[in-house]
Amino acid sequence: MKDEISYLAYLVGWKIVGWLPEKTAYSLFKRLAHYMYSKNGKSVRRLRTNYSVVSPNLSPEELENLVIAGLESYMRYWCDTFRIHTWSPTRIQNNVTTTNDHFLRNPMKSGKGVVIALPHSGNWDHAGAYFCQEGIPLVTVAEILKPKKLFEKFLDYRQQMGFEVLGLDARAFVTLIKRAREKRLIALVADRDLSSSGLEVNFFGKTAKMPAGPAVLAIKEEIPLVVAHVSYTPSGIHIDFHEILPPLAGSDEERIKETVQMIASTFEKGIAEHLEDWHMLQRIWIDEGIYS
Repeated sequence: MKDEISYLAYLVGWKIVGWLPEKTAYSLFKRLAHYMYSKNGKSVRRLRTNYSVVSPNLSPEELENLVIAGLESYMRYWCDTFRIHTWSPTRIQNNVTTTNDHFLRNPMKSGKGVVIALPHSGNWDHAGAYFCQEGIPLVTVAEILKPKKLFEKFLDYRQQMGFEVLGLDARAFVTLIKRAREKRLIALVADRDLSSSGLEVNFFGKTAKMPAGPAVLAIKEEIPLVVAHVSYTPSGIHIDFHEILPPLAGSDEERIKETVQMIASTFEKGIAEHLEDWHMLQRIWIDEGIYS
């Protein structure tokens, strides 16, 4: 029953929010953010704890203001999600700015595949749509949601923007290897481990687990690895690219572990600079003691 209610809620979102006047829609979702904050549910408490780990020196008032800003950013993402199918190609293109995008474009122009690792920040769907609009085919992996028809709706939503979306299962990585060899752009959200095979990293001074996939693809397939951090701007998004150079010495296992740590350390920089846009409402650190 709960799964069916979730599906109906998302369906209403896609059907109705896209038709609302823009100002009305975003105002509504901002109010929803404040409602979430007032209820102080588990996800809000997790967000507060996660922010306090990243910025431990904030005063109580500063932390609460940051939580509110984070929830507003999070709900802006959802409003975007329900409206992006109504956006013109021009709007998708013109509301994106980038820094150091040559780390992605130059290898693609020379006929190489690229793997991008991203945190849950800003609107990564808008970023993907931007590159699809530019004729750069993109493949990604998504957590398989329940009920199945909700997951299929998300697949359809992203495929309409030009993504190839693989469900997160045992077959996904085999397909990613194939896409890497086909010189495709592979974009993987990689700041939270959704499997039991993640590697431990030092992340803001505490131990977390992050997926090894981006590092494994880059090292095994010898393709460029780039971290992309997406943050919101008043009119759209900004994407900041950072090149990751895996170590050449050591065993594959050692190189992969060190590269995952390099990704985590690069994530730290972007998250700290745009903390309100980091939509991490789930547990990420292993230490049970930091969570209520």
